[in-house]
Amino acid sequence: TFAKRLYLDKPTRHMKIKPLHSQVFQSSVLLASTCRLLCARNNDHVLEALLNTSVHLDSLEKDTVLEERWIKEVVTRSGMKFRWAKLSASRERPNRDACRRPPADPTLLVPRPPVVTIMGHVDHGKTTLLDSLRKSQIVSTEAGGITQHIGAFLVQLPTGEKITFLDTPGHAAFSSMRARGANATDIVVLVVAADDGVMNQTVESIEHARRAKVPVIVAVNKCDKPHADPQRVKQELLAHDVVCEEFGGDVQAIHISALKGDNLLALTEATVALAEVLELKAEPTGPVEGLVIESRTDKGKGPVTTAIVQQGTLKRGCVLVAGKSWAKVRFLFDENGCAVREAGPSTAVEVVGWKELPSAGETILEVESEQRAREVVEWRSHDEEQRKLQEEQSAIEQKQKLHLEEYRREREGLSHLSWRQRKVALYRANKTRFATRPSERMQSDQLSLPLIIKGDVDGSVEAILNILDSYDAQQCELEVVHFGIGDISENDVNMAEMFGGSIYGFNVAASRGIEQLAARKGIPLRLHSVIYKLVDQLKEELSAKLPPLVSENITGEASVVAMFDVTVGKKKVPVAGCRVQKGQLDRRFRFRLIRGRDTVWEGSLAALRHHKDDVQTVRAGMECGLSADGDVDFRAGDIVVCFEEVAAPQVTSWDPGF
Repeated sequence: TFAKRLYLDKPTRHMKIKPLHSQVFQSSVLLASTCRLLCARNNDHVLEALLNTSVHLDSLEKDTVLEERWIKEVVTRSGMKFRWAKLSASRERPNRDACRRPPADPTLLVPRPPVVTIMGHVDHGKTTLLDSLRKSQIVSTEAGGITQHIGAFLVQLPTGEKITFLDTPGHAAFSSMRARGANATDIVVLVVAADDGVMNQTVESIEHARRAKVPVIVAVNKCDKPHADPQRVKQELLAHDVVCEEFGGDVQAIHISALKGDNLLALTEATVALAEVLELKAEPTGPVEGLVIESRTDKGKGPVTTAIVQQGTLKRGCVLVAGKSWAKVRFLFDENGCAVREAGPSTAVEVVGWKELPSAGETILEVESEQRAREVVEWRSHDEEQRKLQEEQSAIEQKQKLHLEEYRREREGLSHLSWRQRKVALYRANKTRFATRPSERMQSDQLSLPLIIKGDVDGSVEAILNILDSYDAQQCELEVVHFGIGDISENDVNMAEMFGGSIYGFNVAASRGIEQLAARKGIPLRLHSVIYKLVDQLKEELSAKLPPLVSENITGEASVVAMFDVTVGKKKVPVAGCRVQKGQLDRRFRFRLIRGRDTVWEGSLAALRHHKDDVQTVRAGMECGLSADGDVDFRAGDIVVCFEEVAAPQVTSWDPGF
């Protein structure tokens, strides 16, 4: 005879019996402990299910072997069903992922233009420098005059050399974009304002370059300003291990004025000289490799990515894979929006033809065919799903372990009792735990603000999510229920209505119909083009969710001198005769009765009289009679305090760091 494996199928609530061999067979016995564990039941439940049967319960132990008919009886009495089933052997899927190609033959390598990333603090002149190099006006098109996207441009110098520049945002919110720019580059040009010196994002840019192991050239900008001090800048850089050549280091420092175009030729010559020292080469043939710098959804083109080609030559018709999305290249555009037929190494292009939008920072690999691309994407999706399942399984096992420990601690003190006595003791201990309905137990008084985030490009959404990850305030819970790329849609409004949340859009639009729909449903629609203004409004909305802070403003104090009763109709009302010591008593405010050091009563007054007249206020030095709203025992010598409750708006404690 062989034992069978018994388990509970949760969705159908059916009990299945699986043989350990492929052949279905009848088994005569099964361990009772197996039934107990796999049915998620304890020993006492099994014993209770076997009541009023011919089984001798007192002779059963934890490892007792039961006959199959009694196991079926336990399953039936537990309100479940069982059926025979075969074990299915899980097969391991072969790895179908695409990989980078091996290192190229050195004889096939040709020189390539350097990829230079311009980094530095916000408003230190990075985009103005790039405008001067390529004779454009990018800075005038950016909202708020600050760069909020990562841009890639090819610049041809008067001497004929080509340089691919990456312009990264300097604002604190775009740290992930700066890190991505550093990882895709060969040289970092660190722009520092001569009148401002080394700032927070300057230090962060130095750290990004150091982690990526990329050489740095320092461009000391705004040297034309009257308060400029380039020497101070270079001395401040020493504290961050950036040693310029004049101090005995190997870092070139060029004094420039990006606005006036002063000394830009020296900066480009320093960049070209460093690129020659680095001997940058790539293979223009073979499969394409690249990096997604930015991704967005265009109304006419669909999913579009800005990519830098690292190996090979990208052409129309190439089949690419990046992350869990793939593309057959339909069009290639340069930074000016002009269509190009191909793009070689170190060239930045816009790629059109993606089936889905890949995330910024993903590696681009060329594959042989569309079928191969689907295989790669399917494998990567399966691999990610398996990793998530493993993480969830680990969390479940940890939860089960904690539950089992708690269960054993609960039963330790009941081990000497019989199973009937244990049943009664556990019922008495837990009968109040389930007194409320499950829906009532799940309700929480915790304040929450559900959010739907939409952005124009993947990097913008990533920056906003990184800011929200820093949320650490305990007053109100912040929950992102959905995020995506593109304009506000009707689905976003419906989702916001379902969760009772707000919609925040960055550099996106909402049609008039969507705005009217949101207004009709009472959904807050916040559209911004400057990131710190978006964060400021989010902080204001979080603060508005919080209850006001109530403070007490004491307006007056009086001492009880005597007690007497006043007849009102057929009822006698106790009245306290008081003398106001400080301030004034106002009948509209609240009162507190203090006896010794204890507060005896707190509430409002039913009446306040001076002589025989009802009055609103009684000032210091005057005598009055007051009666409380309720049954209060006034005594001579008590202190009556009049106070006003002032509500002040509460402000969230969250500080995103800028």
